[in-house]
Amino acid sequence: MVDVFSQGKYTGNPLAVFTNAGHLADTEMQQIAREINFSETTFILSHEPRRGGYDVRIFTPKEEVPFAGHPTLGTAYILRNEVMETAADNLRLNLRNGQIPVTFDGAQSLYWMQQDQPFFGATFDVARMAEVLNLSVNDFDGRFPIQEVSTGLPVIVTPLKNLRAVKAARIDRERYFTLIEQTAAKAILVFSPETYEAENDLNVRDFADYFGVPEDPATGSSNGCLAGYLVHHRYFGTQSIQVRIEQGYEIPRPSLLHARAEQTESGIRVKVGGRVVPVARGVWEA
Repeated sequence: MVDVFSQGKYTGNPLAVFTNAGHLADTEMQQIAREINFSETTFILSHEPRRGGYDVRIFTPKEEVPFAGHPTLGTAYILRNEVMETAADNLRLNLRNGQIPVTFDGAQSLYWMQQDQPFFGATFDVARMAEVLNLSVNDFDGRFPIQEVSTGLPVIVTPLKNLRAVKAARIDRERYFTLIEQTAAKAILVFSPETYEAENDLNVRDFADYFGVPEDPATGSSNGCLAGYLVHHRYFGTQSIQVRIEQGYEIPRPSLLHARAEQTESGIRVKVGGRVVPVARGVWEA
């Protein structure tokens, strides 16, 4: 077990990683993920790489997902420190949505993942989203759209004006589930430029009750979508960004994510990074 996007043990997003798990049936993996009840649980299918990467599956308490951020980095940590004979600073994970490169920056003790280029989908009405989040329409930053974005797992990116609005957000479950009946994205990310910690650039909350996660402590996939959104809409007025993002303070599970994004001729390149801290190890009874 590891804590990902951690600021120290028992912060960040906890992750259980099972090694050499290729013998498990799909139903067993789902049952294990439900029993552990973390945001996600991952299963490394074999200690031998295939097609240049390690086969990994990711399960929330309710279903398997094609990609997720903190499971990618946490699993890379386990592969690098527990599975590989020689720890490499570059490795690849074969996930359902494709192969994801991960690098380790030893100088900063950060793991970085390269995410898919962002896809920008539908936009949403402020009044409707205000009802879903139990907020006033005046809490939303009208300069930027509420928009569905995906770098592998879609999320509805929702800009708010300030930290007060982020803290006040509360999901109306009936309206939330009605909304996501018609969307590819099943999670909602809200953010503001006001933060708890002065050295950070953005504060984020991520709601994903559809996956059995009412609020996530740290969401690498959603923050990758946010990084692409920030560049696409020139939120900071630049075509490249490097930001520190805090999340999970309301749970409380304070987390710190690093995000980079850059507009290039071929599209927007997105990377998300963070620290991984080991917490526990054990044997699961078959």
